[in-house]
Amino acid sequence: MATYQMGMASGLSLGSCEGLRPALLARGRPLCVPVKRFLTVRAATAVGPKFSTLKPLGDRVLVKIKEAPEKTEGGILLPSLSQNKPHGGEVVAVGDGKAAGKEKLQLSVQPGAKVVYSKYAGTEIDFHGVNHLLVKEDDITGILETDDIKDLKPLYDQILIKVQEAEEKTVGGVLLTQSAKEKPSIGTVVAVGPGAYDEEGKRKPMPVAPGNTVLYSKFAGNDFKSADGSEYVTLRVSDALAVLS
Repeated sequence: MATYQMGMASGLSLGSCEGLRPALLARGRPLCVPVKRFLTVRAATAVGPKFSTLKPLGDRVLVKIKEAPEKTEGGILLPSLSQNKPHGGEVVAVGDGKAAGKEKLQLSVQPGAKVVYSKYAGTEIDFHGVNHLLVKEDDITGILETDDIKDLKPLYDQILIKVQEAEEKTVGGVLLTQSAKEKPSIGTVVAVGPGAYDEEGKRKPMPVAPGNTVLYSKFAGNDFKSADGSEYVTLRVSDALAVLS
């Protein structure tokens, strides 16, 4: 993925060189000059028009990224910085499979499938003017059988959790404001994947099942909101810390 650097100069401070670089003039008197800081911006790799096809290798999958909405449901135009980057799209091409020991395993997704993937996964590609993502199948969270995240079918060792609603009051009965409510890291398992493969190409058993209430790592996975407003998170089962009962 191509990377560009955008320089940002800090403001000039009178009477202090803090955060600035001193530069010597001809008479030896120092002058404070701004120090450039850099913001790294990731951009899609552009594939030239002379290439008509793109065939993923191995266990890689080419996904056509679902475009972010340009307007809110109320019709308000969204600036590009406020548009939520989508984490899903449609599979358009797949590789030949992955090796597990002596076994050659076929991929679980096929062209036409609607999928959700990890938000930091893969390489973005501008192919014929359309944004795509070239990603390993292991980084695909699951297959969307409908347009609602609650119907996600997880792949490999991924699990789908419905997040428990934040407490409205403290233990002492004090009503919490919206900003004071801590995001919970507890939820109910809705669906689980079939398990990751071991070195012999066999599925590893999943330690959780639908209906389990689990405690999970606070910053793990990907957050989604269903059509009814409920919050869900998808994550690897290794990020589930404990089963609660």
